[in-house]
Amino acid sequence: MITFSQATLSELSIHRIGNKLQDEFYVLSDQSMHLEDEMLKQLLLQYFLSPYEKVNEIYRFMHPNNDLNLNEVYHFAAEIFADGGVFHDNTKKLATYLFEISNHPKIKSGELYVAYFENVQIEGDLHDAIGIFKSETKESYLTVYPEQGGFGLKYEQEAININKLDKGCLIFNTEAVEGYKVAVIDQTNRSAEAVYWKDEFLKLKVRNDNYSQTQNVLGVYKSFVTEKLDEDFEISRTDKIDLLNKSMKYFKEKETFDIDEFANEVIANKEGIESFKSYKKNYEEEFDSPIADTFDISDAAVKKQAKA
Repeated sequence: MITFSQATLSELSIHRIGNKLQDEFYVLSDQSMHLEDEMLKQLLLQYFLSPYEKVNEIYRFMHPNNDLNLNEVYHFAAEIFADGGVFHDNTKKLATYLFEISNHPKIKSGELYVAYFENVQIEGDLHDAIGIFKSETKESYLTVYPEQGGFGLKYEQEAININKLDKGCLIFNTEAVEGYKVAVIDQTNRSAEAVYWKDEFLKLKVRNDNYSQTQNVLGVYKSFVTEKLDEDFEISRTDKIDLLNKSMKYFKEKETFDIDEFANEVIANKEGIESFKSYKKNYEEEFDSPIADTFDISDAAVKKQAKA
């Protein structure tokens, strides 16, 4: 889970990326932006980070040759994390690289924002993060303002809806050797032409390890007990606590998770088991985050959940 209640935006650079195949160009800023308006900072935090509160799938950078340093985005991000003084120069390199691979005729031009955040929370821990975002869709807005004897109207064309982030990724400064923790937004990820963002530009693989599997099923089960059970069954708070304790006991004592074994030992009720499996399936579909029916349990994930 990603939250940004403690996050701050410390640096931001904006560039313009055209479609190379359409003979468009790119425009690079000379320097990063100096933001003093606190309201603007809050609006940018909302625009950039709020979509990630519903993102559960975590990725890692990869490269076909198994050398992470050959992954351009990983390389530029690592340089920024190592030395904040090279932030803007590396944002220009990121922009140039994105332009070079924007060679599908349907890829839209737009602004590229590269931001540096402090204190973004992921999976319970606070980290610095680099955000790379692209705005492609523009909208028109009307503004009503008072004037003598009534009200006036004006409009803004080619404006950005801060509730609709087109593309983005958050790179967290943790687990660098494994390829960092990376969260992705792509509102066009079902389109063939959008493959370039996640696969060609970022080059990511799903972090589908035992830690994430353990963490996901623990989180889904906890939400099921605390939020869903009341809708289907009459259940007391004491019974809920007992079900949560039994689940932690299962994960602490077992080496391997098995969905049927877990359901029979912990829930031990036919209707409850069916409800849990249905809840798990809905979660997987809503968040595009599959959870395996069997996997090796991660002790680190169990210990972290126990502290939560």
